[in-house]
Amino acid sequence: MNMQNHQLADSSLGGHLRASIGLTIIALGLCGFVYSAAAASLGQILFPEKASGSLIFEKNQLIGSRLVAQPFTHIQYFHPRPSASKYDPMSMAGSNMARTNPELHKVIDERLSKISEQEQIEKTKIPADLVTASGSGIDPEISVQSAMIQVKRVAHARHISEQAVEKLVQVHTVHPTFGILGQARVNVLELNLALDLAGR
Repeated sequence: MNMQNHQLADSSLGGHLRASIGLTIIALGLCGFVYSAAAASLGQILFPEKASGSLIFEKNQLIGSRLVAQPFTHIQYFHPRPSASKYDPMSMAGSNMARTNPELHKVIDERLSKISEQEQIEKTKIPADLVTASGSGIDPEISVQSAMIQVKRVAHARHISEQAVEKLVQVHTVHPTFGILGQARVNVLELNLALDLAGR
């Protein structure tokens, strides 16, 4: 009787094990492969540019991505947000320093002093996004206010009118989604490319 019970238990255990393995394989196939392939294919069909990384090409040469900030530092270009990851998409991250961290205060104060001197404005008028890094470290956009305080410098460096530069800022301003989500912002790479094109 005991032997019979053991055989039944072993048979039942084997059945459960086979069912578990079978379910795992099916779930892995459907969720890990079929769903991923279908979602990627649908993205390529509906949003081909975004699904490919929102890449920007000029004369068949890759310039960059609309989703990734670049370290513009020359005076004739608009500057992006600071980056704790040195604008590297492979190590994107924030500084992870708390607001009470003395080192963070020191870094921000240094950035404020540099921007104040460079843009010829008071420190109190400098937007926070120009002196603090984003969580990703590769945020491609800045606030409209951050772009506007750079207009005078860029216009002077390029020997064009401030009005012409302001117009480009306005043209490349992205307004809040549905009018309420997020804030008005400017893609730095697109704006700088537009400046280069306008100067040709």
